[in-house]
Amino acid sequence: MRTAYDLLSWPGVLGLIAAIALVVGLATALLLGSFARSRASARLGDVPLVEKLTSFDATARRALKGTLLTVGLGFALAALARPQYGNGQKLIPATNVDVVIVLDYSKSMYARDVVPSRTARAKAEVARLIDQLPGARFAAVAFAGEPMSFPLTSDGAAIAQFFRQLEPNDMPVGGTATARALERARELLGRDPKSKDHVRVILLVTDGEDLEGDPVSVAQKCAEEGTVIDVVQIGGRAPEVIPEVDPDGRVIGLRKGEDGKPLTTELSADGEKQLASIAQTTGGIIVRSEHGETGIDAVGAKLSKMMREELSERVEYVYNDVFWFPLLLAIFFLMFEALVFETPWMTRRRRVS
Repeated sequence: MRTAYDLLSWPGVLGLIAAIALVVGLATALLLGSFARSRASARLGDVPLVEKLTSFDATARRALKGTLLTVGLGFALAALARPQYGNGQKLIPATNVDVVIVLDYSKSMYARDVVPSRTARAKAEVARLIDQLPGARFAAVAFAGEPMSFPLTSDGAAIAQFFRQLEPNDMPVGGTATARALERARELLGRDPKSKDHVRVILLVTDGEDLEGDPVSVAQKCAEEGTVIDVVQIGGRAPEVIPEVDPDGRVIGLRKGEDGKPLTTELSADGEKQLASIAQTTGGIIVRSEHGETGIDAVGAKLSKMMREELSERVEYVYNDVFWFPLLLAIFFLMFEALVFETPWMTRRRRVS
């Protein structure tokens, strides 16, 4: 069983002190008034003779009225303090998490430094991440030169299927427009009315540098809105050849440039700095692929731990307001005080006549 009063803040403490001072001041004023009345009677003459001149001694009634007024005011101030009482508990539901997965579908994602390929491994690990986060909502952005998107949904399987059915060859415009993709992710979060009350995370998975837009400025906007961007950097500065893949998904050779030499993909120092800045600006993390892994699983483990420990459901004590109890007592004592006259009813009638 617990009891609590909502007076722990400084305004509450000061209010309690003021209430006590007011009650003490009222009681003191009533006592001083009674003392002053006795002194005034003494100045008129001999006190026993003065008392014989009065038709009724109202001292006891005045004392009763003063006591009732003081007690009633005390209960009224106690009601204003809003006392609480209770021993119940309530379950606070887990905080919802919205995750927008932004996956690079440029043709460099066909590279096979990650088995069976960067794009195939990324799609498989994205599907595994979705399974690791039950209760979260997901949205999808697939991008190369232009983004394609799927809105926020609780159906994680639909997001996994959206990514699974796409290939880099399906993208209408080539390139790596990371800034446009992140802006689309912002729009997906902004359009959803529930998202503003949720924890918002954008997971960017890419192997390239945006040479057209400014993804860091988009990340700054996300940071202002409370959205975190975690970055998975696939590939590094070591050149990696890019396979040529036909519409059926079969490797038919290597992609070659106009000079006939095989095309390679690598991330420059500026590109690595750009991706690191995107994560750091929003308070996110950056994971670099290594040991044949893309790094998506590491981000999934981080999000799963956050949902399990920081955002999980918790138990809180429930306190019910019981201000009505002292309020009823205050009304009772104040009404009783109003009904007590300083003189009996018959004495008052004789005076009137």
